[in-house]
Order: sequence, then structure tokens, then C-alpha cells
Amino acid sequence: MGIVRKQSTKNLIYLYIGLMFGATSVVILYPNVFNENPQNLGLLQIIIAYATVISTFSYLGSPKVLLRFFPLIENKNKLISLVFYISTFGFLLFGLIFFFFKDFIFAFIEAPQLLINNYYLVFFMIIYLSYYEILFNLSRSILNATFPLFLSEIFRKGTSIILLLLLWANFISFNNFLILYISQYLLMSILLFFNIRKSFKFSLVYNFSGLNIGEIFKYGLFVLVGGASAMLVSKLDMMMIAKFLSLEDVAFYTIAFYMGNVIGVPARAIGSISAPLIAISLKENDILKISNLYSKSSLNQLIIGSLLFLLVWLNIDDLFMLLPEKFQGGKVVVLFIGLSQLFNISTGVNGLIITNSKFYSFDLYANIFLLFFTLFTNYIFIPESSPLYDYGIYGIDGAAFATSLSILLFNLIKMIFVYLKLKIQPFSLQTIYTIILAFLIFFIVSIFNFEFHNIINILIRTFCVLILYILCIYNFNISKDLKNLMKDFISYK
Repeated sequence: MGIVRKQSTKNLIYLYIGLMFGATSVVILYPNVFNENPQNLGLLQIIIAYATVISTFSYLGSPKVLLRFFPLIENKNKLISLVFYISTFGFLLFGLIFFFFKDFIFAFIEAPQLLINNYYLVFFMIIYLSYYEILFNLSRSILNATFPLFLSEIFRKGTSIILLLLLWANFISFNNFLILYISQYLLMSILLFFNIRKSFKFSLVYNFSGLNIGEIFKYGLFVLVGGASAMLVSKLDMMMIAKFLSLEDVAFYTIAFYMGNVIGVPARAIGSISAPLIAISLKENDILKISNLYSKSSLNQLIIGSLLFLLVWLNIDDLFMLLPEKFQGGKVVVLFIGLSQLFNISTGVNGLIITNSKFYSFDLYANIFLLFFTLFTNYIFIPESSPLYDYGIYGIDGAAFATSLSILLFNLIKMIFVYLKLKIQPFSLQTIYTIILAFLIFFIVSIFNFEFHNIINILIRTFCVLILYILCIYNFNISKDLKNLMKDFISYK
């Protein structure tokens, strides 16, 4: 995979360090720090959810515009400037809308009093997220996805651990914790800006002559609605839980959701650098190269994702026993989210292929369909009137079921669309071998019933799974790229 494999080596190192940091926060710190006040954890997560969704609307599709048109436009300063100005205008526009309709918005979402008291933090986070997203995509456009990943996986999660420890030790108040937590994104934006400037000099200009403004705005409109719909779907479950249930339930869902969502980690390592390469390949109409990226990303993500799923699900009972009792009710959430993420990453970079191709408008229609489908299924399965209530599928379990169903259907639709338009699909015999291998290792390891301390049980199962899985992948040569990646990892200095 060339540059993909080269940067993926560092990316995977950062991702798995970040995974350990994230696991430390979610499994150990969050439940214990917020054990007495789980609604505070729910507030933190709902602030992040609303800020993430609103920022996706407010920057008006500009980061994706940057990623798509960067290889095509000779004068990079004009494109970068246009993107910064669009994002700033979008934030000011949405700020005015909220100012005039604040009471209506709070009533519509049935905002808890805690959120109303701290709504100003959402706005600061929107600003920080917007500019960080632009800088992140600029860094990707110049084929440097490694430093942004370092910031999001190691820097942010590392500082989050420090802040959680300070809160746990009562060195800072919860209000100060929230302010410092959100300020991380401002610091990340500043660090990323100076990192980009070291290798790529750019300046803001006010002359946009030569740019096809009509085409840029048309694409921006499509990715705005499509991307915002997709982001809304990713946070909709937490918003609906806050609306139908409580901030405490958001906290309980957050812990279980994280455990299932770690399965999607591999997609970020490969996808972060694949996007600009796909854009270039589509510009050159190199379908063979796109097909190669598509199939390899699918296989490699499935292999790593299956390993993560095995590690999580084989240890699930012992993992939950490490949590305070009130946080131990999300096992079904882990299963649904984990399986849906496994299917999601197994379909490869189909979304990137669509959004960077001439068929990008399909992404809009697909995401709008997904939004309404997810909204409908959450309304159906979260309340106690859920048709699957007798099977225990309601509340946070119902939210997880609705989300997983949406992810499954959405990726199936995208995969079929790519096949119909480009005649390429991501699966191969190696896909079947990987699934069979995962099932075999699951049944082999699950036969043994360890009765030591929970942490010892987890370590033993993890060691067994890692040894069996890695040896099989390496010796059976299921993926040449991952075999080379393992060699790179061993020799990495």
C-alpha cells in the first residue's frame, strides 16, 4: 500500500496507545470519578454530542471541500482561505439562530437543567472543533495524517486522564474540569496549525478569481447535508437517551458504547490517509488502484477489527465486573455496537469512494435516509413500548439496537451502490478465512473457564487470543500488508 502502509505503521501505534488511554478513562476513571454523580458524565458526553453535530452544520461542508478540491486547484491559498471564511460565516450564522430561538430549541430537545446551565460551553467547543476539523483535513490533504492522529489519540486522551485524576482528587471542581476539557481542542488546533506551517506555507487571501465557486458551493452543500446527517446519526442515540431517559442513562450508555466502538479503530488508521489517495485516483480515473485500496482496506480492517472484537467479547463479563455496580448493565449495548462496527469496517472505504467521486450526491440521499431511519428506530426501540420489550430490547439496549441496525443497512446500501457504479466490491476469499479464523479462536478460548481475579482472567485470555490470532495471520499470510506492517512494527525505532 506504499504511503498508506508507511503512515499506517505510526498511525496504528498512536491508535493503540490511544486505545489504552481511552480504556483507562472509560473502564477505570469515568465510572469511579463519576460514580456519585453519573449525571455529570452524561452532561460532558451530551455537550460533546451537541457540539459535534452543530459544528458539522456550522462549517457548511468546508473541510470536505478542502479535501476534495485540494488536488485539483493550483492556487492552494485561495481554496484554504475560502474554506476558513465559509466556516467562520457558518458559525456566526448558527450563533445568531441560536440567540433568537434559544428557548424554543431548549424546549424542543427537552434539555435538562444541567445542560441549560452550561450551554455556553457548547459554543466554545463548536468554534474549536470547526477550526480543528479544517486543519485536520488540510493536514490530510498534504498527506500528513500522523500528527493529527497523535493529537487526537495520545495528546487529548492523555491530558483527559490527567484532568480526570485532578477531578477525582478534588484538585479542581467539575466546572473547571469542563472548561479545561473543552480547551484541549483549542490547544490541539494551535499545535496542528504550527505543525502544518513547518512543511506547508499558506496565507489567507481575499481574491478567489479562477476558482469554480459554483461547483465548490454545490459540492459543499451536498456534503454539508450528507455529512451533517451522518454525524447527527452517530450522536442521535445519546441525544434520544437524554430526551427519553436521563443524563445518568447517557453516562451508562457511554461506557458500554465505548467498549463496542473500539472495534472501529482500524478504520481510522487506514481511512485517514486513504481519502486523499482516493481523490487523486478518481481524478486520474484509476479504477484499478481504487479497487486495490478498497479491497485491502476492507481485509485489513476486518482482520484487526475481528481481533479487537474477540478481545472485548471474550472478556466482557470480567470487564464489567471491574466497573461500579450501577455501570454494569450495558453488555447488550457492547454486543450490538461491536457487531455493527465490525460490519462497518469490513466494507472498507466505500464512503470515501462515494464522497470523492462524481456520484457524491448519492451520499446526501443515503445519509438523509439513514437519519430518518435512525430517528424512527430510536423512537421505536428506546421507550418501554418497544416491540422487543419482552426480549429486553429497550432503553439503552434499544438505542444500541437501533444504531446497529442503521449502521448495517447504511453500509450495505453504500457497498451495493459502489458495485453498481464502479463494478468493484471489497470482499475476497481472505475475508472468509478471516471470519472462520475468528470463530475458531473464539470457540477455542471460550472453552476454558478461568476463575482467578478479573484482571488476571482478562490478561490470560488476551494473551491467548493475541498469540493464536497473530501467529495465524502471520504464518497463513492472509494479508501481505499486515504481515509487512508487523515486520515494520517489530523493526520500528
